Order: sequence, then structure tokens, then C-alpha cells
Amino acid sequence: MEITLTTPALLFPAISMLLLAYTNRFIALASLIRNLKDQYTRTQNSLLMGQISNLRERLFLIRNMQALGIASMFLCVLCMFVLFAENQTTGKYLFAVSLALLLASLGLSFREIQISVNALTLELSDLENLKAEQPTYRTANQK
Repeated sequence: MEITLTTPALLFPAISMLLLAYTNRFIALASLIRNLKDQYTRTQNSLLMGQISNLRERLFLIRNMQALGIASMFLCVLCMFVLFAENQTTGKYLFAVSLALLLASLGLSFREIQISVNALTLELSDLENLKAEQPTYRTANQK
């Protein structure tokens, strides 16, 4: 199989969009962490420590997702340079490693989303439990 200079160039928009999405997730997570820290310093609520621990794991995953995505883009550029120098064999290997790194980045992204959904499910369960514990009062017009 022969690849041309345009083959790795096709990954540029995809990798760029992924890195932008990862950065947005990082910014949202950083904001949430700062808010939880402020809330913890005010209330000393031990339940917040569990959330902070969850966020630490997600932050670690996002950092690694970004690192793998950047490495994938770097190898894509290097692959294009090598193909430009007409070294097909090295270009193929670089492109294959670039794809593998992108795949690993997507795998970490999937894991981070799972953790996020689990945390939100716990929050919803907690909210439902609080609602169930509240007494219901009826007005004179209600039967």
C-alpha cells in the first residue's frame, strides 16, 4: 500500500477538533474544581472530597488524552515531512503509530466520559433521595 502526502493531512481537522474538545473539557473541569474547593473551604463537607477525588482522576485522563492527541498530530506532521522526502516505508510506520496514538486518546476519552456519567448519576440519586425525604405539605385547596 502506498500513501501520499495528503493521507496524513486528512487527520489534521479531526485531531484539531478533538484537541479543542479536550481543552473545553479541561476548562470546564478546572472551573468545577475551583468551585468545589471554595465550597469545601466554606463548609468542610466531607462528601465534597469524594467528588474532588473523582475530578482528580478525570483531570489525569484529560491530560493524557491531550498528550496522546498532540503526539498523534506531531507524528502526522513528521509523517508528511518524511513522505515529502520520498521515504515511503518510514512514512507508513509513522502514520500507523499516529493512528494508534489517536486511537488510545479516543479510548481515554471514552473512559473519562464514563466516569463523568457515573458521577452525574450519583448526583441525581442524591438529589432524588433528598426530594424523597422532604415532607409534602398540602394546602386547603388540595385533596
